[in-house]
Amino acid sequence: QLNIVESGGGLVHPGGSLTLSCAASGFTLDSYAIGWFRQAPGKEREGVSCISISSIYVNYADSVKGRSTISRDNAKNMVNLQINNLKPEDTAVYFCAASTARYACGDIYFHRTDIFTSWGQGTQVTVSS
Repeated sequence: QLNIVESGGGLVHPGGSLTLSCAASGFTLDSYAIGWFRQAPGKEREGVSCISISSIYVNYADSVKGRSTISRDNAKNMVNLQINNLKPEDTAVYFCAASTARYACGDIYFHRTDIFTSWGQGTQVTVSS
């Protein structure tokens, strides 16, 4: 189990933006595919975005495509997810997870929680006026 910590959540008005960060200690994030997931109350955990090993490939769920950007900051050993134009339906706990699978960010894989073996504790995002 790798040590992963998410940060950057909070209360945001509709239309606002947030940058969520995923930080790691004891290992290099760039050697892993990193996925962002979210789970709203009463709903299943769903894949939001993914960046592959060495940032070769990125992917986004349709629900955030066009208003989100996932990126690595290798100097800080972090992966960031910026979401713009936030909507109330974006309210959820957001999780960062790591996978050694090179295919983890593929279209049919990045939604799958079983592909990702190490998880953070999550950060709450609430979008409300």
